[in-house]
Amino acid sequence: MFQKTTAIKKIQKLSRRIRIVQGGTSASKTFGIIALLIDYNIKNAKTETSIIAESIPHLRRGAIRDFKKIMEETGRWNHESFNKSLLTYTFANGSVIEFFSADAEGKLRGARRDVCYINEANNISFDSYFQLAVRTRDHIYIDFNPTSNFWAHDELKDDDDADWLILTYKDNECAPDSAVKEIMRAKQKADQGNDYWRNWYRVYGLGLTGTLQGAIFTNWREGQFKEVSKSVFGQDYGFKDPTTLIQTSIDKENKTIYVKQCFYKTGLSASEIASLNKAFAGNSLIVGDSAEPRLIQSLSKSCNIVPTIKGQGSITFGIALLQDYDLIISPNSKQLIDELNNYRWLEKKSQTPIDAWNHCIDALRYSIAYQLSNPNAGEYHVY
Repeated sequence: MFQKTTAIKKIQKLSRRIRIVQGGTSASKTFGIIALLIDYNIKNAKTETSIIAESIPHLRRGAIRDFKKIMEETGRWNHESFNKSLLTYTFANGSVIEFFSADAEGKLRGARRDVCYINEANNISFDSYFQLAVRTRDHIYIDFNPTSNFWAHDELKDDDDADWLILTYKDNECAPDSAVKEIMRAKQKADQGNDYWRNWYRVYGLGLTGTLQGAIFTNWREGQFKEVSKSVFGQDYGFKDPTTLIQTSIDKENKTIYVKQCFYKTGLSASEIASLNKAFAGNSLIVGDSAEPRLIQSLSKSCNIVPTIKGQGSITFGIALLQDYDLIISPNSKQLIDELNNYRWLEKKSQTPIDAWNHCIDALRYSIAYQLSNPNAGEYHVY
């Protein structure tokens, strides 16, 4: 039997264009948002609503299942109205709800919609969110379990057009007793001082932002950049992905590396990169991604630049070098801080990092690996 929970009532009060629902487990985030989307589509004829998650299997296990359950419990489900191939449901008044994954490029950059709902938004990129947002006429819902800071905290937290709501299992009168019992068990372990369970309960019990489990770098903090040794810069290249420039200064005696993000920009031409490099690095050494030899050759005409040395195991070797030092990150290094919060191993006990959240980190790694492992690193020269 469908019940209008406290969670649904709280979500219903959100009125701004961007409606952000952060919360823990069994808080009824997805269920509540979908219930309101169903009501919206029934009351507004010929509207178009998109529900997006990181993958189709994720949608089938979550949003689609909840959608069907609500429709059935409220006596509205018509199996003939649901297109299993297109994953669309058409209401009698002509309104349509579609489900698709964030890796469907054509959908992200395709037709406009009235309402957009991004489920577990911390699993998709900011670029994907933005492509969806600019094509949404009315309002946008996003929800997530706050395992760590991500783009919503940085880009939307202080947005005048965004509502921010935190829900917990206490807002869901329909939360299963078994789920509540497990949450209380986690709380007991957290109260005993166990770091893992303290973080787990903070995220999934209280709906507050936690620390990503399995994070590769935990040896960093924010602090002012100090040039304790001659600065060396690292650079990673992209076009759709960003080109980045990272400044580093190493205090070998105290095992500390000072780090500052200089720029993080997409769509740059070679001449634009050269101009930015000159503005930030001057004649200081830049260690660039060796996967772009032609670009490095072009940049060498105006910049003091050398290619990084890559090879089997170079990523894990560079990570190990960085883990051996304390990292002091300049507070205005926004994207670098995001990456440090989200860069993790691909699997538990794996030695392979995820291929994401690494554009600034790769640049940092190039600079530090060159300085700490290259016997000729002191001989700065033009490539």
